[in-house]
Amino acid sequence: MSRDRAGDASEANGPTLVRGVDGLALSGGGQTLRGDFSRMLPRARPDRVRRELLVRAARVRGAGEVPSAVDATAGLGEDAFLLAAAGFSVRLYERDPLVAALLEDALRRAREAPELTEIASRMELFEQDSLEALPRLGFLPDVVLLDPMFPAKRGDALAKKKLQLIQLLERPCADEEALLDAALAARPRKVVIKRPLKGPHLAGRKPDYSLCGRTIRYDCIVVPRG
Repeated sequence: MSRDRAGDASEANGPTLVRGVDGLALSGGGQTLRGDFSRMLPRARPDRVRRELLVRAARVRGAGEVPSAVDATAGLGEDAFLLAAAGFSVRLYERDPLVAALLEDALRRAREAPELTEIASRMELFEQDSLEALPRLGFLPDVVLLDPMFPAKRGDALAKKKLQLIQLLERPCADEEALLDAALAARPRKVVIKRPLKGPHLAGRKPDYSLCGRTIRYDCIVVPRG
């Protein structure tokens, strides 16, 4: 979403940013959303984070001591946080200015918290459309993570509130093929795609393998390097 469209949404009583004692929050539709990495600390413990499905999917052979990852659809940065906790250096891209502001505020607070600062130091945010950025990164990442917005089922009462609010700003991916092509153009060792457990493959591309959880799966495309 462009800045102009975000401004139009605010003027039409759409989602707006509100700063409080607990940090920046997004308010709209009777809901409030705030980025908060502190609640993820239990999952980030060294003895637990290695067992996270995402971390297992992101493992690559031939990576250096500090593997690099690009989260091309960062949202509130929770997946990137798990990768950073597992030792990855993560570059995050978020195109929507309101969501990017929430994420930047959450990162700022994390860097000021002793128990989070080391993990947050491995996360770098860019307010930019990854479709434009990925082919021109200037380095070859080990992993590119894609989590394109997936259309919620009509009347799905189990949809998380944060997803409902973010969907007021960002629509489901309109060009899956362009997103996947951009990820491949970055020449990573692996593209990891987060999908609903029974959802279709992104852009119809069959992965080399998948790791499945109870509600989601990670489709992994291995990219040969000549």
